[in-house]
Formats: sequence, C-alpha cells, structure tokens
Amino acid sequence: MLIIRSSLMSARPAETTQFHTRLLKCALEVEDARAYWKCATPGEVSSAQDAFDNYWFGAKSLARVKVLLTNFRARFDAFPDAFRVLHAWRHMDPQTRQVISHWHLQLTDPMVRAFTGDFLVQRREGLRSQVTRDLVVSWVGEQGPGRWTMSTRIQFASKLLSCAAGAGLLAGKRGPRQLQLPRISDEALTYGVYLLRGVDFDGTLLHNPYFRSLGMDGSSLEDRLKGLDALRFRRQGDLLDYGWRYPSLAAWAGDEHPAGGAA
Repeated sequence: MLIIRSSLMSARPAETTQFHTRLLKCALEVEDARAYWKCATPGEVSSAQDAFDNYWFGAKSLARVKVLLTNFRARFDAFPDAFRVLHAWRHMDPQTRQVISHWHLQLTDPMVRAFTGDFLVQRREGLRSQVTRDLVVSWVGEQGPGRWTMSTRIQFASKLLSCAAGAGLLAGKRGPRQLQLPRISDEALTYGVYLLRGVDFDGTLLHNPYFRSLGMDGSSLEDRLKGLDALRFRRQGDLLDYGWRYPSLAAWAGDEHPAGGAA
C-alpha cells in the first residue's frame, strides 16, 4: 500500500511536521476562515490594514486581524490549488465549512492532528466517551517541549478542546466533554480526498489522521468512497483502484461549482 510522505525535495504542498505555538493565538475560527478565503485573493498578499479597513473579519481590532491573517495564510495559502477552490466556492453549507477548516488546521498543526486524529480516536475506540481538560493538559505535557510551563499547557489544552468542539467532535461547553462525530457530506469527503491526493502526508488515503478524526478509517472509509460520484473506488484483495474521475481538486470543483463566486 502506498505511503505518502512529505519530502524536502518535493514541490507539492506538505503537512507541517514541526511543532509551533500559533494555536495559542488562533483556534479553528471557522467563520473567520470562511471570510478569509472569500475576501483574500489567491496568489496575492493583502495587508492587515487593507483587511481591517474593508472589514474582512467584521469589527475586530487591527491587532486581531494581523493574527488571523498570519494563521490563515499558513492554513490556506500554503495549499494554493485548494485555496483557489475555496475562494470560488459559492454556497458552502456550514458543516462542510466546519470540516474543511478542520482538515486545513490539521494539515498545518501537528499537535491538532495528533490530538484529533489519534488521542480522541483512542478515547472513542476504548469506549471512553468523555474527555476532561485535566486529561488534555496531561496529554499536552507528553507532546511538547519539557520547558513548557503549566500555564502554557493549560492554554494549549483549552485551544485543543475549542478546536475539537468547533470541528463537531465534542458536545457541551463544560467538562467532562462528550465525544461525538459530525455528519460528513459526500461533497465534503470528495474535497478531502482530492485535497490529500495533492498533498504529501504521512499515511495513506485509507488510513490517515484527517479522515480518522471524523470516524472514517479503513473499511468504514471504503464504504463511503464507493458512494462518491467523483471516484470509482474498487478493491481486489490488496489492490486498490481509486478510479479518479477528475485530474485534480480544481477540476472537480470547476465541474461541481461552475458558477464560481464567494464561499
């Protein structure tokens, strides 16, 4: 089975593997992400002052606008083909926005990827349907540098819980938080499959933290793939045939959303 890994020599976009602390200033922020890919022009760098003057993010301060732009450039500009698709996608439903924002954050933040694609999955598979902040604080301490203070670990835990809730993986607003899985439309899944097809990442299209975080892995994902119009997925023993109907994410989007327009 093909393993798709990031490579320093590859010209393709790749998942981020180095830990960073951007999450402490910007969590999932689904609606602000939507505003970004609607207002920003792919391939161009707009200034924070321009975004602030034109109310891209409503009445947020200039300082906050700068933080949002820094994070969203990392999440979306780093994947130019996908960004162009998002910029031109009209009438995206809220759950699809939620899922797509989640995948792009996972791609650019290894801690979020590990938390949602491994830790929460293990909790669900172990029939432990709850998670607490203290448990997440302890988990964060096992992931990051030993120099992180308890205050930093608590901040990370709060942001991770916020991201998971924003992606539809947690219910309620107070601990213990109940684990749950959001509904993933065929359209959202098609975007995800074609997105990963063009990205270098550690895993395979059937086994990866992106789909696994949403309850789709292995045979359960195969069943979903067989129902997608944009694929002709088949398995014969260990041989997998994806039967791509489109050469790229952009080609699929151009056919699916020919009118273009804002997200």
